[in-house]
Amino acid sequence: MTAPARTRTPDDLIRAEGPVLAHNYHPLPVVVARAEGTWVEDVEGNRYLDMLAGYSALNFGHRHPALVEAAHRQLDQLTLTSRAFHNDRLAEFAERLTALTGLDMVLPMNTGAEAVESGIKVARKWAYDVKGVPAGQATIVVAAENFHGRTTTIVSFSTDETARAGFGPFTPGFRIVPYNDLAALEEAVDETTAAVLIEPVQGEAGVIIPDDGYLAGVRELTRRKGCLFIADEIQSGLGRTGRTLAVEHEDVVPDVLLLGKALGGGIVPVSAVVARREVLGVLHPGEHGSTFGGNPLAAAVGTAVVELLETGEFQRRAAELGVVLRDGLTELVGKGVTAFRSRGLWAGVDVDPALGTGREISERLMREGILVKDTHGSTIRLAPPLTITAQELRSALAALEKVLA
Repeated sequence: MTAPARTRTPDDLIRAEGPVLAHNYHPLPVVVARAEGTWVEDVEGNRYLDMLAGYSALNFGHRHPALVEAAHRQLDQLTLTSRAFHNDRLAEFAERLTALTGLDMVLPMNTGAEAVESGIKVARKWAYDVKGVPAGQATIVVAAENFHGRTTTIVSFSTDETARAGFGPFTPGFRIVPYNDLAALEEAVDETTAAVLIEPVQGEAGVIIPDDGYLAGVRELTRRKGCLFIADEIQSGLGRTGRTLAVEHEDVVPDVLLLGKALGGGIVPVSAVVARREVLGVLHPGEHGSTFGGNPLAAAVGTAVVELLETGEFQRRAAELGVVLRDGLTELVGKGVTAFRSRGLWAGVDVDPALGTGREISERLMREGILVKDTHGSTIRLAPPLTITAQELRSALAALEKVLA
């Protein structure tokens, strides 16, 4: 008989996963049992400052009171109807999300990858129905080093061989150009192009921030060439960079916006395609769907998330504390940090490879009570909950300085 989790040591629990879980992740050796705000606690009672925030799914921290209350309240009423029927929570969620983003319509889904897949389908349908691209010939232009998910279609246009190798044959219809290169983008877009799909900040690649004017250039080019601009803000959106959306740093409004992660408040998976009416209007009953997409529990939590963002408090916190993060990392350049890139409360930190890989640095920080995650090579990413305090942030930076020394 399997022993209850509370009677098993962290090592027991980690070993127990091996035979029964697919090995598609390589977690740090910490077994989290409880969490609140910016802190998590393992099964032995050790506390850690969470500097990853679930890859931005926990922008509002663990178990934010307003989000937990919204979930509890809805759990007592209604959790799922499927989209075969209307529910009383979905309209408000869509109304408030469109108002927050400045767009017109919402296609509710569950995971980030579902939002990307849905955005691809919508763009192709728009290309055939509205732009007049011949059937089966629509193309979508994407950026190298992208990360949009790991479904078979999405890995078809990934340049990360870890995500691609062994999963072919790949879905056609995508053109890959260098990120932050408007000339290459111009050359790739033609009369068959349905959309340009990019991350305003490339997260998995190491928090890569494009040059000033790049996003505005993408917007101008797509408008001039008559194709859609799809912005994947699944990680960068909803307050992370100091604005509601990362595209707002250049006052850009895309045709299609992909949201996820923080939209579910760290409680339930919630994602959405948000777009102009003439784009999402190409969908008709039966052409796309999701049993759980737009379920009442997700809509209630998503509405509470939007309500938090409507105040602007979290965007301001990310901007103000982003200065603390940037200044602290600047002090570490030359002291084990070779370079970094940051926007709001999000940073990719390149560590001197002589001091260890990103994984090794993450393990050392874990032993200091700080949880981060590596990306590639000797790069780690920092993305704490937007509820973090300046003191907590400085303590994390002090821990980083200690492990690098």
